[in-house]
Amino acid sequence: MLNIDQFELYSVAIITLLAVISPGPDFAMVSKVSLLKGRKNGILCALGISVAISVHLVYTLLGLGVVFANNIWVLNTLRYLGAMYLIWLGVSALWPDIKKIFFRARFQQTFEPLKSENSSQNKLTGSGSAFWSGFACNALNPKTMLFIVSLFSQVISTDTSLLVELSYGVYISLVHFIWFGLVACLLTSATIQKKVLVFKIWIERITGLLMTSLGLRLLIN
Repeated sequence: MLNIDQFELYSVAIITLLAVISPGPDFAMVSKVSLLKGRKNGILCALGISVAISVHLVYTLLGLGVVFANNIWVLNTLRYLGAMYLIWLGVSALWPDIKKIFFRARFQQTFEPLKSENSSQNKLTGSGSAFWSGFACNALNPKTMLFIVSLFSQVISTDTSLLVELSYGVYISLVHFIWFGLVACLLTSATIQKKVLVFKIWIERITGLLMTSLGLRLLIN
């Protein structure tokens, strides 16, 4: 039978819930993908976020999390990458043609014929894109790394068994998936989708502006 500290258990449960539901890059990403690409892609984006949480958990349990957190260059590198990724997503939402400008010469002639020949393959690619968008958004967020490291180093006791720590990790990852999956489902309800069709361009611009501001905030903080 597992020996679980009740105070520790409740602390992990409450802190995780508060951290997950607080607005941030993950919420903005899931909202954008769900509103513009539909429920399936929104849930895949939530799954990508959940898998990225697992990556943070793995290196934290291996003891690398504390090493990363105590080396400023690691945090700065992660912060710059995350900020640039969010800014790129924001700018590309505000200015969709920027992708064509950057990638036309290299990819347009190669992939445009395939687009007309194989629409099912394009849907698969879009689904993969939603997953990796969520994964990258969370994996490149230094605040997520610091949250996981702080939780396991300050809240969870060093006497806690590995099995219990793994159970906490599964819980944290699952809560992320359930919460953002729920957000995706709520944002893709029939009532909201009818409004999305009318205001789609403005939704994309607003989410683009939000992601750009989050990226800039991450860059300068």
